[in-house]
Amino acid sequence: MTPRVTVIGAGAVGVCSALWLQRAGATVTLIDRLGPGEGCSFGNAGSLSATAILPVAMPGVLKRVPSYLRDPLGPLTIRWAYLPRLLPWLLRFIEAGRRDRVERIAAALRSLLAPIFESYGPLAEAAGCAQLIRRDGCLYLFESQTALAAARWGMELRRRNGCVLEELPAEEIARLEPAIAPRFRHGLFAPDNGSTSDPHGLVTALARSFEAAGGNLIRAEVRAIRRDEAGARELLTDRGAFAIDRLVIAAGAWSRRLANMLGDDPPLETQRGYHVTLPDPGIGVNRNIMAVSLNIMVNPMLMGLRLAGTVELAGLDAPPNYARADAILAQGRKLFPDLRDSGRTQWMGHRPCLPDSLPVIDRAGGAANVVYAFGHGHVGMCAAPMTGRIVRDLVLGRRPEIDISPFALARF
Repeated sequence: MTPRVTVIGAGAVGVCSALWLQRAGATVTLIDRLGPGEGCSFGNAGSLSATAILPVAMPGVLKRVPSYLRDPLGPLTIRWAYLPRLLPWLLRFIEAGRRDRVERIAAALRSLLAPIFESYGPLAEAAGCAQLIRRDGCLYLFESQTALAAARWGMELRRRNGCVLEELPAEEIARLEPAIAPRFRHGLFAPDNGSTSDPHGLVTALARSFEAAGGNLIRAEVRAIRRDEAGARELLTDRGAFAIDRLVIAAGAWSRRLANMLGDDPPLETQRGYHVTLPDPGIGVNRNIMAVSLNIMVNPMLMGLRLAGTVELAGLDAPPNYARADAILAQGRKLFPDLRDSGRTQWMGHRPCLPDSLPVIDRAGGAANVVYAFGHGHVGMCAAPMTGRIVRDLVLGRRPEIDISPFALARF
């Protein structure tokens, strides 16, 4: 009998999960209140980074918490009004920053991210969008030897987990990226990384491929999940009720609300991220750049140059603080002195994050026929295709290709 699977969430994780299930012979329905890739995936920085294995909470995080509360424009900020609700999550976040925990987290993230290109490859080829994926490396930049030394432990942790990082002299940095300010004299090059030139375009192309292969895409808001003792049975939406056989919840930052309907309460929060996109930046940038000292990522895209980054912890419902986007642009001008910003656009989105920066990829505790795939934080676009392969295996009763115990719901 052909498995019938419903996936809630049409971002990168949900669409990749739907495609891998479909390729395994399942009949798949994809449901989202927005169009494909219109949530967090829309404003993604576009990095496809196999080296993005360091969690947000690193050793020494506790002493930085006061600065998170003081500076509303800092690289990580917490809105005071949200602190009481955030506190249980924040305590787990601080605990996750212990050195031994960070080492385990990095190893787990590496298992998800190492196969980025081999996992995206067949999906993108079938969708006719392979040209949106570039494997041209990533440049990590530092303003001083002191800044580079401060990042040394994390870089060595990456290397211990198989990441290739090549130290570059100042003249090589200038050759690779002539528009960079001369003061950025220290760099590392990650040749196995890459990026997408259009994150939204990539997800929408994959979704079109899903539909062309017989997938059913429904635009609806899930308002309730009806269940019985055997599991989830029906989705109640603003477009009516839909019977379900097997269910995947990959709804990003909104997944906690859906998990609550099944009796589970994962400590999922939202890391609100901002970007600025410059359609005519006046400079040439050749590849994905992470300016570590400035806490921004830069990526050349089809629609212009995108500058993104930082974390704001303020929940799902607070209005954006676009002064944070202005701050990102100001940092960008430090990196690129000749940067132009005419016609710029700005955006804020909700990265779904768990305290330890690892997603939940596991069966639901409250319904045997439900699989969770959410909480990828900064690496949703990177981890989506491998997550989709794991989801396929869990839904179809197969053994996953990697150890998924670090992504268990029961760790909380």
